[in-house]
Amino acid sequence: MSVQRILAIFEKDIKDFPKNMALLMLPVSNALLALIYSLTFDGELPIKLLYVIIGATLSMVTSGIMMSMIAEENENNTMRGLIQSPASLLDIIIGKSLVTGIITVISLIISLMIVGIEPFLNFRAIIGLILMFLFFLLLGIGIGLFSKSLAATSGYLMPVMFLFGFTPMIATFQFAEDSMIVRVTNTFPIMQAIELYQKSFWLPLCIIAIWIIGAALFTYVCFRKVMTDD
Repeated sequence: MSVQRILAIFEKDIKDFPKNMALLMLPVSNALLALIYSLTFDGELPIKLLYVIIGATLSMVTSGIMMSMIAEENENNTMRGLIQSPASLLDIIIGKSLVTGIITVISLIISLMIVGIEPFLNFRAIIGLILMFLFFLLLGIGIGLFSKSLAATSGYLMPVMFLFGFTPMIATFQFAEDSMIVRVTNTFPIMQAIELYQKSFWLPLCIIAIWIIGAALFTYVCFRKVMTDD
């Protein structure tokens, strides 16, 4: 791992970010969503709605920005050159993740300040947020590597948002508690983060870790594919 290469990648991305209006709109849209929820509901929001806002932030901002930046490099035929440069996979991931991480933290703090940040000022909630960030970050990297163009990421972002970002909204469809859909979606990262916050600790922690490992493997496979593609 080279700090110099990481900072070079970070410097390039931080300069390019303000030039991309589509990427700038992602954190703005998330803050607007938090404001709408805050104005719609009187008093303190239910914890599941707070996690919907967190899921929206992590899916739109973390995954969305990450996959868009990498897909744009794919489209411009610069990603393969970066991968084949002396920079290692870790250098590339950390360098590109720094911009996304900074924007995510700022966006998350602003959104939670709007709806109420107090419930997340505890150890369990913070651990859950960190783990979910890693999952959405790796998922965004993998999809970005898989995408052939920037336009294609729009089609991939919507399923990520609805499957993984807005998972708590499944309850509004009033499925039976023992239905297959509810049982499956209850194992998703954001639902396990809610479980981690409210009840048990180790089991949700392990399940989220499995999701992170799965996302990491997906990213690695996509990385190898980019390296070997003609």
